[in-house]
Amino acid sequence: TSDSISRQNNFVMHSALDLVDKTAWVNSNMYLKVVDKVNHQMVSVFLTAGHVKFMLLHCGKSEDTVRNFFLEVHELYVKLSMNPFYRFDTQIDSKDFDSRVRTAGRRFLL
Repeated sequence: TSDSISRQNNFVMHSALDLVDKTAWVNSNMYLKVVDKVNHQMVSVFLTAGHVKFMLLHCGKSEDTVRNFFLEVHELYVKLSMNPFYRFDTQIDSKDFDSRVRTAGRRFLL
């Protein structure tokens, strides 16, 4: 069922967080590539300079495709974080940001 798939996806993403922290200590790149694989699913991660984690659960997209997606999302995030009304480390509830990330996802990941 879709509920069990959703729970499994959440579990995979949360379990990858420890691996992200471990990988961040040995890798100075912002794009950490695939940090975890579970069955047919992979978790790719982009870590900003402020240690904000962008994580993507996918079924084997090319590294260049995922990297380009993360670079665009990072650019959108930097623009958002420069907004004087945005407070760091708070939930992003901008509909424009959400729409642009979804557009990038459709362009790079579908």
